[in-house]
Amino acid sequence: MTIAAAAYPLDWLEDWSAYEAKARAWVEHAVGQGAVILVFPEYAAMELASLGGPVVAGDIETALHEVARHRPAMEQMFAGFAQQYEVYILAPSGPVIEGDKRLNRAAFFGPAGRIGHQDKVMMTRFEREVWDVSAGQGLQLFDTALGKIGVVICYDSEFPLLARALCEAGAETLLVPSCTDAVAGWSRVRVGSMARALENQCVVVQAPTVGDAHWCPAIDENRGAAAIFGPPDAGWPETGVIAQGELDTPGWVIGCVDLDLVAQSRADGRVLPFAHWPEQLSQVKDVTITRETPAET
Repeated sequence: MTIAAAAYPLDWLEDWSAYEAKARAWVEHAVGQGAVILVFPEYAAMELASLGGPVVAGDIETALHEVARHRPAMEQMFAGFAQQYEVYILAPSGPVIEGDKRLNRAAFFGPAGRIGHQDKVMMTRFEREVWDVSAGQGLQLFDTALGKIGVVICYDSEFPLLARALCEAGAETLLVPSCTDAVAGWSRVRVGSMARALENQCVVVQAPTVGDAHWCPAIDENRGAAAIFGPPDAGWPETGVIAQGELDTPGWVIGCVDLDLVAQSRADGRVLPFAHWPEQLSQVKDVTITRETPAET
């Protein structure tokens, strides 16, 4: 199957029709290249803050509320795209307000409409200390006609047990929407994504925001490159990189994957990290501290 990972720039939007036109153009471009799974980045929905005007978009609190206000319409739009083009879309993640909690949510759509959503579960320091965005609870495995798919949002990808739980439940593909304001942040997510592909012998798709959006302080600087990873094993690229884009270059990165290779690698790879994972558990229970003996003087 063909997967499209977006390196997505955040634009100032004059009205809703401008957003719909932009989103449709992106979807049609990916579909035109044969993509059946389209992955948009974390916090890419924040460009909707521009619909509230400069004052609203320029304040991190009011911007969050403005984007949350447009979420039902955004989900309806992406559900329509998925149905119309008969594809699967991980829509741009963004804030959702539920009671006294603000969550970072990515919704997943298929040809039959909305399948479900994944809330980010590990909050960054900015989300915890400045934006007061709460952790979601639990993980979702999407069982689809294109295999079993999990979502680990940005920082979530840096925590191995989350991806491991999804893959033990059957995930063959992990989608990693990301939003990072420095190359170091993007690199952390990239390294995490590649490590998760190695450990779980699966496909991992990283889709970042790119470019400047100084009109919205919450997402004012964005660095990254989209990529699709697999395990560096027989049948896969030797580097584990199936496809990758250039740093800070907007556009889709397209890659073709064969999920039969996931099953093949897990069953008979040159190494078997997915199968051998449990063997480490008995080892970590016993850590012996061996102190250096001072040299005699």
